Amino acid sequence: MTNPDRSQPDRAAAQPLLSQNGPDWWLMLRKFFQRGRMIASVVPSSRFMARAIIHDINFETAHCIVELGAGTGPITAELLRRAKPHTRVLILELDADLCARLRRRFPDADIVEGDAADLAQLLDERGIEKVDHILSGLPLPSIPEPIRDRILDVSASRLQPEGSFRQLTIMPWVYYKLYRRYFGEVAFRFVLRNFPPGGVYVCRGW
Repeated sequence: MTNPDRSQPDRAAAQPLLSQNGPDWWLMLRKFFQRGRMIASVVPSSRFMARAIIHDINFETAHCIVELGAGTGPITAELLRRAKPHTRVLILELDADLCARLRRRFPDADIVEGDAADLAQLLDERGIEKVDHILSGLPLPSIPEPIRDRILDVSASRLQPEGSFRQLTIMPWVYYKLYRRYFGEVAFRFVLRNFPPGGVYVCRGW
């Protein structure tokens, strides 16, 4: 989840505020009411959404996959389950409470509490030059355009030529034109078995 105001520190994200007890859906619901539009959904994505966003990724050839805005980790779980030993997986989440939940759930994963707008720096720190796929749970339409441009520009510049940027949405087709502004090829996968129903934009070609 990306802080839309880069000029002010996000104190809510800097320190854990909520108990780590309770189910994922309750934590997400409380975060939604606490942080409003900067939380992409009131509940975690379903396993059907998680499977849809990683559908057709060739894990045999993928060397690096990045997840932006992991939330409580439903996609992370599917991603780590499918990843091969040679596949490096970087998980990014800005909110401190959600990041703490992720680290408790996936203690061996590379989980960063940080801003997606700083993706280039995070990749450089790990010696990662190119990424095969980027999976985004960020509320990109709600992020101010200059920051959104920065996130997408870095994402596109770091993707392998055949790589993809995959964006979750709970508003099917509404923002299709938005992603067509950034990518030459945009496909949409509808996921009915999610609350609320949503889907995945699969984008290629800057």
